[in-house]
Amino acid sequence: MPIRAWRNARLATMAPDRPGLGVIERGAVLCGADGRILHAGPEHELPSSGIDETIDCEGRWITPGLIDCHTHLVFGGDRAHEFELRLNGASYEEVARAGGGIVSTVKATRAASEDALFASADRRLSALMAEGVTTIEVKSGYGLETDTELRQLRVARRLGRERPVSVSTTFLGAHALPPEFRDRADAYIDLVAGPMLDAVAAEGLADAVDAFCEGIGFSPAQTESVFEAARRHRLPVKLHAEQLSNLHGAALAARFGALSADHLEHLDEAGAAAMAKAGTVAVLLPGAFYFIRETKMPPVDLLRRHGCRIALATDCNPGSSPMTSLLLALNMGCTLFRLTPEEALLGVTRHGAAALGLGGETGTLEAGKSCDLAIWEIERPAELCYRIGFNPLWRRVWRGR
Repeated sequence: MPIRAWRNARLATMAPDRPGLGVIERGAVLCGADGRILHAGPEHELPSSGIDETIDCEGRWITPGLIDCHTHLVFGGDRAHEFELRLNGASYEEVARAGGGIVSTVKATRAASEDALFASADRRLSALMAEGVTTIEVKSGYGLETDTELRQLRVARRLGRERPVSVSTTFLGAHALPPEFRDRADAYIDLVAGPMLDAVAAEGLADAVDAFCEGIGFSPAQTESVFEAARRHRLPVKLHAEQLSNLHGAALAARFGALSADHLEHLDEAGAAAMAKAGTVAVLLPGAFYFIRETKMPPVDLLRRHGCRIALATDCNPGSSPMTSLLLALNMGCTLFRLTPEEALLGVTRHGAAALGLGGETGTLEAGKSCDLAIWEIERPAELCYRIGFNPLWRRVWRGR
């Protein structure tokens, strides 16, 4: 690969050693033949020779490639009919009796071939990539039995091989209780933490392990069993925590050194303090908050006060956040949760990388990191949070290409 320079640009480096967004007004990025950044700083510091190709950015802004650190991208079917039923007055129980809810997605996912799952996920991925996403997390969790969970994760890995994007995979077998295990949650957790995770680890299909710790999901004790199994396989953990109630899942996640705790609408001070001490990233998901019409916002001021890093993500899934726009998530994070544009942008770059354990690889414009760039036709970075339904991406660069 040629040594490339993007010059005549304004950089928002997101580097922690610079204030705010790490702005450099007359900047340039130099990428080596290995796809890694050699220089991200003032243009006058570029070498005078040895550059094979130069791209004039004509004053445009360069940020790190965006990171969507929480998605359920691989699934079968959709839930549009359920959405319609709810808006016509059907209750949750009536929707469930009509075959709706997660059971319908599990049924469709189990019935889908790997190629069919890949094709539908690829369309969703393309929409995210078109907005500058260069790294994405993909969870399983719609199989709830070994074969389909493995198939979901294989599709996620395949996306990373066949598309110019970095894919981080997460095993979420403890997402919901499958119908065949009704009233036998402990037996299902034994399956998840035993044979199912063993099979996932044997194929090297997961970069992390997640669970849904909630009254309608799994108890803290059941979650802890999954985390102990992840620890035995030397896999980091993440957690859906405190979305609908406070079961103190965030503190549990922090005790296991979790990469992130996600949702957090009902987080309390003890949970925030534990997360801050452990370095666990708070991943906020405004799409789900909006779509299921929640009214209790995550305690952003509490997270700020304790110094917790805040990330944002789409939570792309068919039931509670059918969203494939990280730019929209930026706007929602600001308008619904009152994040500042600086907080929101750090949330889809540097802090999004940390939520995936990839802070040393991507998320900032710094020498040695992967040359993942998003180049924007904007006047100021806040515009990425301000506009709705407008994509100002000029070019997307992944590993220098």
